[in-house]
Amino acid sequence: MWYSGLLAVIVALPFAGAVLAALLSSNARNAEAWLAGTVAASALAITITAFPHVSNGGVIRHTIEWVPALGLSLTFRMDGFAWLFSTMITGIGLLVVIYARYYMSPKDPVARFYAFFLAFMGAMQGLVLSGNLIMLAIFWELTSIFSFLLIGYWHHNQAARDGARMALTITGTGGLCLLLGFILIGQMVGSYDLDVVLASGDLIRSHDLYLPALVLILAGTLTKSAQFPFHFWLPNAMAAPTPVSAYLHSATMVKAGVFLLTRFWPVLSGTPEWFTLVGLAGLSTLLLGAYFAIFQQDMKGLLAYSTISHLGLITALLSFGSPLAAVAAIFHMVNHATFKASLFMAAGIIDHEAGTRDMRRLSGLFSAMPITATLAMVASAAMAGVPLLNGFLSKEMFFAEAIEEHQRSLLDGVAPYVATVASAFAVTYSVRFIHTVFFGPKPTDLPKEPHEPPSWMRRPIELLVILCLVVGTIPALSIGPLLHAAVISVLGDRTPYYSLSIWHGFNIPLLMSFIALSGGCVLYWLLRNYLKTCEEGPPYFRRIKGQRIFDKVLVTVSWRWARWLEGVLATRRLQPQMRLLVAAAVGAGVWAMWGASSVLPQLTAHGLDPVLGVLWAIGAFCAVSAAYQAKYHRLAALILMGATGLVTCMSFVWLSAPDLAVTQLLVEIVTTVLILLGLRWLPKRDESIPPKFDYASRFRRHRDFALALAAGMGAAVLAYFMMLTPVPKSVGDFYLQRAYSEGGGTNVVNVILVDFRGFDTMGEIVVLAIVALTVFALLRRFRPAEDSAQLPYQQREQNEQDSVAQDREVGETLQDYLLVPSIIMRWMFPVVVLFSAYLFIRGHDLPGGGFAAGVTMAIGFLLQYLAGGTRWVEDRLRILPIRWIGVGLIVAAMTGMGSFLFGYPFLTSYFQYTEIPFIGKVPTASALLFDLGVFSLVVGATVLMLIAIAHQSLRLRTRSSRGGVEGGQG
Repeated sequence: MWYSGLLAVIVALPFAGAVLAALLSSNARNAEAWLAGTVAASALAITITAFPHVSNGGVIRHTIEWVPALGLSLTFRMDGFAWLFSTMITGIGLLVVIYARYYMSPKDPVARFYAFFLAFMGAMQGLVLSGNLIMLAIFWELTSIFSFLLIGYWHHNQAARDGARMALTITGTGGLCLLLGFILIGQMVGSYDLDVVLASGDLIRSHDLYLPALVLILAGTLTKSAQFPFHFWLPNAMAAPTPVSAYLHSATMVKAGVFLLTRFWPVLSGTPEWFTLVGLAGLSTLLLGAYFAIFQQDMKGLLAYSTISHLGLITALLSFGSPLAAVAAIFHMVNHATFKASLFMAAGIIDHEAGTRDMRRLSGLFSAMPITATLAMVASAAMAGVPLLNGFLSKEMFFAEAIEEHQRSLLDGVAPYVATVASAFAVTYSVRFIHTVFFGPKPTDLPKEPHEPPSWMRRPIELLVILCLVVGTIPALSIGPLLHAAVISVLGDRTPYYSLSIWHGFNIPLLMSFIALSGGCVLYWLLRNYLKTCEEGPPYFRRIKGQRIFDKVLVTVSWRWARWLEGVLATRRLQPQMRLLVAAAVGAGVWAMWGASSVLPQLTAHGLDPVLGVLWAIGAFCAVSAAYQAKYHRLAALILMGATGLVTCMSFVWLSAPDLAVTQLLVEIVTTVLILLGLRWLPKRDESIPPKFDYASRFRRHRDFALALAAGMGAAVLAYFMMLTPVPKSVGDFYLQRAYSEGGGTNVVNVILVDFRGFDTMGEIVVLAIVALTVFALLRRFRPAEDSAQLPYQQREQNEQDSVAQDREVGETLQDYLLVPSIIMRWMFPVVVLFSAYLFIRGHDLPGGGFAAGVTMAIGFLLQYLAGGTRWVEDRLRILPIRWIGVGLIVAAMTGMGSFLFGYPFLTSYFQYTEIPFIGKVPTASALLFDLGVFSLVVGATVLMLIAIAHQSLRLRTRSSRGGVEGGQG
């Protein structure tokens, strides 16, 4: 279907808009709003046009193969339920964008706001349209990350930082549990495809892993939807700007949890475990959220707890396990989105125009802003479940399901009473919101004089309130077709008959509604005087605050326990850490080989060439001597280490591994230079003082030697066994047979790296880029402790500002020391560049490739740096290593995604013979472009790390020559 490709556009469009928004000026408020509005409107228009394809149970799918062998793919899937949520995400998102244009201050960094907002919209779209469980889990975590950024948007505010951290910690932890649950589901079903999972309900419910998977998935969904006992993070997120709160509480973020519960309702529901766990969480949240909302003094706090309560209502409906309850749950999701978004926007207008959200200071605003007050009152009535409004219809359906018998248990028995009491509480806090804020005497001590906002700031609320009225009066004609499409996509053949009539006669649900409405009004009348002056928070629960509990748990886990574990298992010194890692590796190897000794061949010296044995003996002697000389002369130890590396290089040549030999030789050169630069940081020894005899030091050295010998010998024995063990059909044979026929190259090693295992290589170069940037970030401001510890703060700041000038002075100093060698090194530069190009071009068929060529080019740049100094390199070569890294990542990623255009998985390569004039046919492969990305990134990462280290070492040397800190021995 031609339309299926637009599903990826719906998801990608907000992310593209976020990138563009981040590039715009922070002062371009109108341009940012127009951009965000255009993106949201475009995504909404595309979504609306898809309705005919999903209205009668149809499903639109679009799959982009990623790693088919592992069952991973970018699968976008839209049915009626996903369409309904996608429409809410984009539609309410568009209204919030319009509202935010007038709410956000010109002093705010609006570029950052709209960038985060659009990225969050894209993450939510990806979540509801995901057709693969792993992909869904990734978008799930993206929503947590971007909501963290939105909640902490005003990061200068301590409350915003705390709320954002709490939200990320709780929802992020739940997301990890959700991922584990999805992995268990995939193991049970044998696939991560959502369609396969939704068709395997009987298999999943009867499986032994059903309960662990259910608990893990509920941990993710209940934390995201702020269900008890994880509800406390949502009120603390109120420090976010009101447009963010309106969006998060209505159509996104907190709705993600109940969306996923509904999505997996056909698969996981109908068991006693489901009813107990989900029902207990839902009914508890419904009651406690409504009770807490009554005693809030902040308007947004009241609305936040009301959101928690209504989410509990939806969760309770889903716990019942009946199809009619699922219909009511889906219906209430839509209704709650409309009235809750309008209420948050109205609260934001009051705060924006009056200067406060404290209901103890607000009163009589109806006379100052009658239109806003009317809109807020209608939305509050919908929230309370007043007849002829949309909230009344779905709450009636909730009452009807609450009185039905689902599971013979105490929880099922108390459900009608909890529903009635919680609904009465909802009426109480709704009436309180209306009466306290809009009626009574006019306020006298407000920070601002209240008045109506700009008309376009009010338009989104007007549209949402009209929807509340339309759905409440003619539900079958307005929301009926949309609800039917969503319900049939979730329930399928189990879709029951349901009526959206506004009158069902005199029955028990109507009686429960009357009791709730009248009881809530009476309760407010009894509490009205107390609520005017009481402290914020419900009685008997003021000491039990989620923020306090969260902080105590965080301090205990991340500080006390972590420090205890660090004291027992870790150390800040590198050598003990490496000792633990190597010892663990040796232990794991011994444990693995202990039971496999019977199948391993006998270790003999038969067939060992004496020349190779002598070569290895030389390498071993150099390695041991390097360890010994490191105590007395570091330069001698470095030379011996280089000799060991050369022996390793010759061993690769001897064993017919020229690719490894070339790479080893090049890396050895770079490593030698790196260690030479690092030697300048080590403290200088006083040769006149003889070394002391220290038993502890000698014991440590012997212990480290024994550990290194065990690790080295273990690796050698393992490699020798692998070469002697006969394998009927080895992995090597697979690559040898297919390297040319499927990869288009005769250099099997390079074909493996850029074709067969290209995905691994992609991950490795990303890690290399991260390491290079981390080294640069750590060293760019680092100064030796002796150089700055005694200086005042102002002097240290001045030293930071003078770093560039010092680098140029270092270059001039080097030119004095390296006059003749610098000329030779500059003459060598064209040769090195040509050799690098030669290694790159021949890499697919002969030893070489992008990595070896990149290291070679980096060596050439490094020689020019050492020869000419910083000034010459910056003025003549302009290396710009960070750009090399960026270009390399882009080229490699674009090469991989280019296969999508032809319907193949990520990084699928293609090769053919190309006719070149005057040369003839030459083999060309798309993997060459991927190798070009590897080349560019290796050049940038290597140069960035080495120059960062060189700058520090050469600064240290320059200052030492001026009488500053003494350099190390080299």
